[in-house]
Amino acid sequence: MIIRELDSQIKEHYKQSNNALLLTGARQVGKSYAIRKYGTTNYTSFVEINFIEQPQAVQIFKNATSASDLLLRISAFTQKPLIKGETLIFFDEVQVYPDILTWIKFLVDSAEYKYALTGSLLGIQLKDIRSIPVGYMSEIKVHPLTFEEFIRAIGVGNTTINSLKNSWDNHVPIDDIVHMKMMQLFNLYLIVGGMPAAIQAYIDSNNIQQVMSVQHDILQLYKKDIAQYNERRKLYIQDIFDIIPSELNAQNKRFILKDVNQNIKFSRSENDFIWLSDAGVALPVYNVEAPCTPLILNKQRNLFKLFQNDVGLLACQYADGIQLDILNGESTMNFGAIYENYVAQELNANHHALYYYNSKKYGELDFLVEQANNILAIEVKSGKTYQRHNALDKCLSCNEFHIDQAIVLCHDNLTVKGNITYMPIYMTMFIKKHQTTSPTIYKLDISGLD
Repeated sequence: MIIRELDSQIKEHYKQSNNALLLTGARQVGKSYAIRKYGTTNYTSFVEINFIEQPQAVQIFKNATSASDLLLRISAFTQKPLIKGETLIFFDEVQVYPDILTWIKFLVDSAEYKYALTGSLLGIQLKDIRSIPVGYMSEIKVHPLTFEEFIRAIGVGNTTINSLKNSWDNHVPIDDIVHMKMMQLFNLYLIVGGMPAAIQAYIDSNNIQQVMSVQHDILQLYKKDIAQYNERRKLYIQDIFDIIPSELNAQNKRFILKDVNQNIKFSRSENDFIWLSDAGVALPVYNVEAPCTPLILNKQRNLFKLFQNDVGLLACQYADGIQLDILNGESTMNFGAIYENYVAQELNANHHALYYYNSKKYGELDFLVEQANNILAIEVKSGKTYQRHNALDKCLSCNEFHIDQAIVLCHDNLTVKGNITYMPIYMTMFIKKHQTTSPTIYKLDISGLD
């Protein structure tokens, strides 16, 4: 059984709140499975309604006149007992019937049962729903499994992971044998990726072809969604989705609209990119005019790189045979695009906003993240010349940018040279977003203002 951080997040939510829980994210990231596992384990009665598999439920629920009436209809429809304080009611695929979200306030108010909702493409659907129950529903965005979750799933234990974290915290090298094994696991992750079904296929069979078969099915499902949910713009969205691998393989990796259509303009296609991002199937990384805080104020919305939501799906989209090259660490292969996709995916899962910097004067920095009001520059190097980084050196020496620290992610062991730390690329999993846990107390003296 795959255990992930999402499981503990769900458990903690219901421990601390009576709110309904909404899981959003791309298809096949494990939303429904996680709720189902939690519900069947922790509740006497678990009631599930899938609006795709049970379309008749939509018609039945549409005629409900009150929360109590809706609950009666749910009990009659599912033929399962609703036990006060011991029932979790799960609405799955709610994008088919988004009106159920408007009922949540009234259902939660009754405080008789717990509620969970999941669905695909909700990043798109929610924009069209006016009556979102603010204060009655909490949201967790679900991502593919991270590298740490992946290695735990295939049997790496706490001792090894804690040892790696200690090396990260103290900036000391990793045991060479451990590092070698971790790079092998990292290469495997580049192929398998973080989709639960793909990981399970690998655990069950160790067969890369079976993993790829699962990944092909997921990619086809994404294309089906594109065709189903955006009839008017589906061809453009499909073309954008299909061209992501080749654009990432280009020298500067920046998405070039003319590679999709010679006549296309960003002003007319911006919503197509937003659609892919909101659907959770693509990760845009935006250029900034200057690597200064706050990065969002320097964001250039028309200059970006576009990554796959899962590195395994990206590898699957490349030519057959690339999987063996990755596993063997083929020295002639350009790993740049795949390495960067992994980093984008991992930073996104760790709740970082995704930015990069590129200018004629200074060159390009692959990723920029904000850490405690400071800028951390991240370079991703897949080759042997990872200690050569002219753009990074220029930016670090520029007093206007206030970049004090930088990380170069590479295939080698951990070393520190001045204000640059060279770290194995799998250590991206430790670049967490700083969270303020203690309350900020501020009281203003207003004496004299009577």
